[in-house]
Amino acid sequence: MSKTLFMNMNTALSNPPPGSLEPSRTFASPWDTDVCLDLIARLEALRADMLEREQQSATELNKVRAEFRSSARNLMHYLTLRSVDLRPLQEQLTRLGLSSLGRSEAHVLANLDKVLGLLNRLTGQRWQDRSPEEPIGSVSSEAALKKNTGKLLGAVPADRTTRIMVTLPSDAAEHLAVVQDMVNAGMDIARINCAHDGPLAWKAMAQHVREAARLAHRPVKILMDLGGPKIRTGELPPKPPVLKIRPSKDQYGRAYRAARLHLRPINSQENRDDVDACVGVWEVWLERLKPGTTIDFVDARGAKRHLLVVQVDATGAIAECLQVAYLTPETILTIGGADDKKKQGTLVCQIQSAPGTLHLQRGDVLHLTNGQTSTTVVDEDGDELGRDIACIACTLPQVIQQVKPGAHIWFDDGRIGGIVQRQFSNYLEVQITHAREAGEKLAGDKGINLPDSQLDLPALTPKDFLDLQAVAAVADMVGLSFVQRPSDVDQLHQWLVDHGRADMGLVLKIETLQGFENLPELMLSAMAAESSGIMIARGDLAVECGYERLAEVQEEILWCAEAAHMPVIWATQVLESLAKTGLPSRAEISDAGLGVRAECVMLNKGPYIVQAIRTLDDILQRMGGHQAKKRPLLRALRAWGNSPAGTDNLKI
Repeated sequence: MSKTLFMNMNTALSNPPPGSLEPSRTFASPWDTDVCLDLIARLEALRADMLEREQQSATELNKVRAEFRSSARNLMHYLTLRSVDLRPLQEQLTRLGLSSLGRSEAHVLANLDKVLGLLNRLTGQRWQDRSPEEPIGSVSSEAALKKNTGKLLGAVPADRTTRIMVTLPSDAAEHLAVVQDMVNAGMDIARINCAHDGPLAWKAMAQHVREAARLAHRPVKILMDLGGPKIRTGELPPKPPVLKIRPSKDQYGRAYRAARLHLRPINSQENRDDVDACVGVWEVWLERLKPGTTIDFVDARGAKRHLLVVQVDATGAIAECLQVAYLTPETILTIGGADDKKKQGTLVCQIQSAPGTLHLQRGDVLHLTNGQTSTTVVDEDGDELGRDIACIACTLPQVIQQVKPGAHIWFDDGRIGGIVQRQFSNYLEVQITHAREAGEKLAGDKGINLPDSQLDLPALTPKDFLDLQAVAAVADMVGLSFVQRPSDVDQLHQWLVDHGRADMGLVLKIETLQGFENLPELMLSAMAAESSGIMIARGDLAVECGYERLAEVQEEILWCAEAAHMPVIWATQVLESLAKTGLPSRAEISDAGLGVRAECVMLNKGPYIVQAIRTLDDILQRMGGHQAKKRPLLRALRAWGNSPAGTDNLKI
């Protein structure tokens, strides 16, 4: 099946051919027999196209598990329905008081046949029931989605229909209480990201999830995400080890709080929360310090500075400074307050280097290399120019040969953008076109997106195959990151079958433009597994398709998944401000409410994650009474004086 069929869902036919669904320019009375007959003819033609598409897709449909065959057929019908602009036809149907087919995703042919039956009755024609030809109806389609969702995501919670998934932090491997708090707050599914930590930590996390679920007397599923072929920037040389300490000053420049420096043994990794910075010094010298000791030094700029020791304990000493100072590993700290003979000095031997960064501004040139830290710049004739250019490596060097001039490229979740100007054997020449006025800093291990490029990358990397051993041992579901082709899904499914985990659920993470365009084919391949679902990974997807298109794209994924009766996970940046800072933004509260149309909403980790889970649980409970997929539910409103006496009008 061609991917262009799904892409046509976005295309309105401005000049439809004869026989299309374009209505006549003059609109007659809605009860006019000729109007109804014309609608019947157009709907019959559409119905015939659906059945023809189903026949043409027989090869793909035969690969689907028998229990999902009806859903796969309905998906074919939906793609046919959405291959033309239905809006003029919908307007006519609405004026007749009939279904406009606007909520027919889950049972396309059955909905169409009901409209045809009513139109035939309106025109006095005989109508014969066609339900034997329909793969699924309105009631059975709802039951199919519930069944598929339960098998993949687990039992439905008591007070809401939408599950809550939460990404586990690293300390969930060490402390059962961390996981217990999340489960007690409402977490239904724990997500373990295989891009972080390692097999031993993942196993410990999974054990804590199982134990917390047992103590809570309810099931909690585990999803493990494979890292996949994530394209990232390589590491940059670290910055020189320079430590700046400075006191806090008021608006007049007067210090009101001294800078606090922790002096610790050179081999110590002890960090303290009550200081501004830590440095390592020789332990013998450190033993000479006591409260009240002064320390003199000349900083990296040649300025004379002083420290006052205010505390000494088993971890070292804390000294305060009332002036700005710059320390390097060559800085000599000298104990003051004695004659020269008794003064003792030591080198500051341990200052951590800050990760390297590149400062990029609009108009700058950047070389994205295949792993080299420098490149030779050439002119159009191939002659060396001998000037320095900012360079950064790509973690997947094969990408260099797959990207053509003119392609857009984005770094660090879209903060920095550029255009590929030229392609060389070992690097791409990129002109920066998108950055803030003051420029942006680009560091190592930041994501790279190439939305215009058709990249030939394996969905499963060598690391993923190693990680799958741990995934198969402890998880209920596996997330396939950066999935783009049906063969990617087939490869993962076959591995699970070969290793005795055919029962494991598959979650297709849609986070690239190619993955979105191939979504129907991907879902058909996933229907060969016992259970499967879709994750709308909105982080990379927004960069790939453009932020202005994200709202449209996520809607289309929801509709397409509903046509296949496949559960959806609404992911990335849900209640992110709340999870990270404890204070939500108004926009993200509304966004979380929209998530009720999916079968699961995912939260990422953060210091206030338990509060975020409780808030999301409350939002989903409330919105679950107002929305089911695209259909608004008209429950009784009590906000405007319609509530019985004694009830709270503000409660909805």
